[in-house]
Amino acid sequence: MTDSAPAQFDSVSVVTKANVYFDGKVVSHTILLGGGVKKTLGLIYPGSFHFTTAAPERMDIVAGTCRVRLAGNEEWKVYQAGSGFDVPGQSAFDIAVEAGLAEYVCSFG
Repeated sequence: MTDSAPAQFDSVSVVTKANVYFDGKVVSHTILLGGGVKKTLGLIYPGSFHFTTAAPERMDIVAGTCRVRLAGNEEWKVYQAGSGFDVPGQSAFDIAVEAGLAEYVCSFG
């Protein structure tokens, strides 16, 4: 785990409705922490997916492996459990999982 993604979050509110993308191949749940902090906890199944961002995002990979290509870059980078990447606001990224699941925590703002 990274410093940005602890093993658990205490004293949170959980939005029960899941965020489901790409026919269920990417699924997350939103948690709300004190002070208006919002995060999502999710799973990415095998496949390649394109996301756009409104606000800056930090993606911490907590299990599994994925490849990521940020907007404007030609090369993909590999991220494993314990690593993460930042995506600027008003941008986009491609994320791909070859096998198994990638689990993540996404922090906004």
